Order: sequence, then C-alpha cells, then structure tokens
Amino acid sequence: MKYSFVKGIAACAAVLCLAGPALAAPVEVPPGDVPFGVYDPDGDFTDKNPVVIEHLFLPWEDVYLPSLNDADQYALERHRALLVTVEPWTWSRSERNTAKYLRRGIARGEYDPNMAAICDVLATLKSPVTLRFAHEMDDTSGQFIWAGWNPKDYISAYRHMIDLCRAHAPNITVMWSPLGEPNMAEYYPGDDYVDLVGLSIFGLQAWDEAKYGHDRTFDEIFAPRYERAAKFGKPVVVAELGYVGDAKYVQMWKDSVRVEKKDYPSLVGVVYFNQHEVYPWPENFGTPDWRMKNQILQ
Repeated sequence: MKYSFVKGIAACAAVLCLAGPALAAPVEVPPGDVPFGVYDPDGDFTDKNPVVIEHLFLPWEDVYLPSLNDADQYALERHRALLVTVEPWTWSRSERNTAKYLRRGIARGEYDPNMAAICDVLATLKSPVTLRFAHEMDDTSGQFIWAGWNPKDYISAYRHMIDLCRAHAPNITVMWSPLGEPNMAEYYPGDDYVDLVGLSIFGLQAWDEAKYGHDRTFDEIFAPRYERAAKFGKPVVVAELGYVGDAKYVQMWKDSVRVEKKDYPSLVGVVYFNQHEVYPWPENFGTPDWRMKNQILQ
C-alpha cells in the first residue's frame, strides 16, 4: 500500500514555519492539530498556514490538462500535497451526462483515453498526489450521474478506472470517497483499491433547524460516518467540509473540525470546500455559500 497523501501532509507539516503574508479575517484556518486542506478557487488561502492539502476538481472531458502542472507548481511552492477529484462527466449538456451512457462507456473502454490522459500527467507531478474518483457514489439525490448505481456496476467501473490510472501513474495514492450513508459499504471496491477513505461533511444551520429542530454539531454528523468508514481499517479524511449559519453556529463548527479526538484515531485530514455550492440542496434550501468569507449569515 502507498500512503503518499499521508506522508505528504506529514512532510508539509514539517515546514509550516515558512509562513506567507497573512490574509484578513474572517478567512483563517480553523484551530487544531488535524492536517488541513482546502478547495480554494478564489485563492483565499494562497498564503495561509497551516494548509497542507490542495484540492482540485476535474471533469475527465473538456479539461485543460496543463492546469495540473500549474497546480503542481502552486502546491510545491507552498509545501502542499495534491488531492485530485476526477468527476466522470463532461460540462457539455448532452446525452453523455446520463448514468446509462456513462456505465456503458466505461464498460466498453470508451473513456479509457480520458482517464489515461489525466493519469499520464499525474505521473509527472512532483507533489504527493491522491486520486479521488467518482465520489459520493452512495448519494441518492440525483446530483451525480455515477451515484446510486447497482453496487456491482459501480465497483466494476471504479476498479477498471483505478487499474488503468495506476498503470500510468503507479505512485499515486487512491481515495475511495463515499458520502457516508448507511449503505456505503455496499460500494466498497476492496482493500486493494483503497488507500484512504474520504467522507463529505456539511453543516447548514437552516437545514438543521428545519429537519432536526436544533443546530447539529460537527461530531453529530461526522461520528456515525466515521464509524462506518473506520471499519475498513484505512486512514480517514474529511474530503469535503463546509458549514454555514449565524456567528455562533459557524464558531461552534470552526472550533471542532480540526480537534484531535480519541474517538477518531484514524482521522488524518480535513479538507474545506471553500466555494459556493454548485448544486441546489433539496426542498428549496438553495445553494449555500461555503466560502469562509461569506459563511456567516447576518
């Protein structure tokens, strides 16, 4: 097993004394000792420390592959590891954006060149690289065309693409990343195809109050998902994290997400999703703005 992601964040942590110029509050790294990363298209965390993981999202079609080299240079300059989420769709509106088309195309090898092209570039990067492919496959909201499949179909497709990528980029680490639902184990592709288990944890105060009648804590959402993930015996990462609400709610989450706890011995990192939500939450809860500079609702 290769754990370059974990080794990479450990190496980055060793050089965190190289701090850059500070950015204005409220954009700041939450307090704690759990290694922290961020998806940060606005560049709010460009010179923030300690940030040891740089998260990227790529569709495997219609993507400018040299951007990976740019991201590698950016990460190297800041002593960060790379987490690359590859989403198996195109941004174009067409029949290609359907689950049926995607399943058939993967089975026929039609997408092999797409994955190979990405992984050829990943093989050349100097930063530690973790590949996160077709995440949140246990989600049932209809958000992703690779989610909610028959587990056997998903596992077959996932294994095919991981095998292909490893053939081109043998030094990558692989993150299998469900949402964390009770049925997530049905989609587990096997120990040989998982180096890390990623989870998604989002706290939306308006949703909590409407659905649960109280403000849920980070631990209330994370603990049951962690328990499911830890059963596989792999390091666990919060691959996507976000929280939005009033000042008290945001502070409660901020003070919890990076705190090392004996209940989570396998937790090795949390990665914040510092971007506006792309897909509307159900039941007209809108598209939360997870960016730290806008997360506090007045």
